Amino acid sequence: MPSPFPGMNPYLEQSDVWQDFHDRFVPSLADALTALVRPNFIVKVEQHLFIHEPADEQRLLVGHGDVSIARPKNVAESNGGTATISSPMMALLPSVDFEKHLFLEVLDRKNRELITVLEILSPTNKKPGPDREQYLAKRANLLRSSAHFVEVDLLRGWQRMPIENARECDYAIMVSRVEDRPDVNYWPLQLRDPLPPIPIPLRSPYGYVMLDMLMVLHGVYDRAGYQDYIYQETPYPPLSVEDAAWATSVISHEKNS
Repeated sequence: MPSPFPGMNPYLEQSDVWQDFHDRFVPSLADALTALVRPNFIVKVEQHLFIHEPADEQRLLVGHGDVSIARPKNVAESNGGTATISSPMMALLPSVDFEKHLFLEVLDRKNRELITVLEILSPTNKKPGPDREQYLAKRANLLRSSAHFVEVDLLRGWQRMPIENARECDYAIMVSRVEDRPDVNYWPLQLRDPLPPIPIPLRSPYGYVMLDMLMVLHGVYDRAGYQDYIYQETPYPPLSVEDAAWATSVISHEKNS
């Protein structure tokens, strides 16, 4: 079953849903984009790693286990006995929270040259603080590079990325082609607007391909079974009175169809 909304589904922005949606959506976009650009280009799912060291009083309460890191064997298990290490004192390592953020790279198949970067923003990129500053630094480097840059913001919350002369909107899509800079193509979208296909720039003579993000979103929504539970809560940030009434009517129509 596809998402009932014509564009972004605001219920996917909830804090306990967004990360799962983002982690499913980006690889699904990679699959769709690969079908459009092969065999001349390859698409890779890459990741930023944000490291958060919490305040002293929080350090023992946070942290996500990384299943890709094997737990070391007990000394008795590995050596067949026990061993004692002597030191002046025992200390405790602080907990550290690792946050992974997926993005896409389009590379030339022959020489692996970076052609295009596609970012789907997350709260980590948008909330004030060092993570936003780190992302903005990467963004600035990309905009000075020889790679095209596509940035998709499907979150209504927090400050939007800096774009001159951009009007207020709920969601935004930016496509920055190398040959057009500093000008960019920009789609300011409201909640009720359809999510348009976006051009993914490539290199001459291939021009660009059109990526249907809404079709990909529908597929992720269906496979993840989001309709079974995301409508139990209200969207966050809260919708206006008018948009909340509209969203409720959209959901009711889905349930009755």
